Amino acid sequence: MPEEIAAGPLSAKLNHLFGVVRPADGDEYTFDEVAESIRAQGGPTISATYLWQLRKGLRDNPTKRHLEALAGFFGVPPAYFFDDAEAERIDAELTLLSALRDAPVRQIALRARGLSAKSLEAISDMVDRVRELEGLPEPASDTER
Repeated sequence: MPEEIAAGPLSAKLNHLFGVVRPADGDEYTFDEVAESIRAQGGPTISATYLWQLRKGLRDNPTKRHLEALAGFFGVPPAYFFDDAEAERIDAELTLLSALRDAPVRQIALRARGLSAKSLEAISDMVDRVRELEGLPEPASDTER
């Protein structure tokens, strides 16, 4: 999935950022919250309506300053919007961080801390098998194995 987002239009990248970068309460940021935060940080004027248009793909040519401000708000480098390889790498990290917000996933990760490489490999193999049994797709990024 990150590959499709990374090479996709600006709207897909923004939708992904809104979906995975969230405040502590877990809800998506509203367009008003994003616009106000960018203004409060001294960024360019950007309206909630304009953000909605960008996210829906109705507008697709924002200024460099707008993209830099959006990148700053979501905590990604501006290259996220210009460099598909960088976007793919960042999307994989964001997807992992999003998964770790899920309490059961986080608990499993924390409990695995300190196990030997052999034990971690065995656990990984078990997770792969359970995913297969449940008919789930392979994880998006598995560069460590």
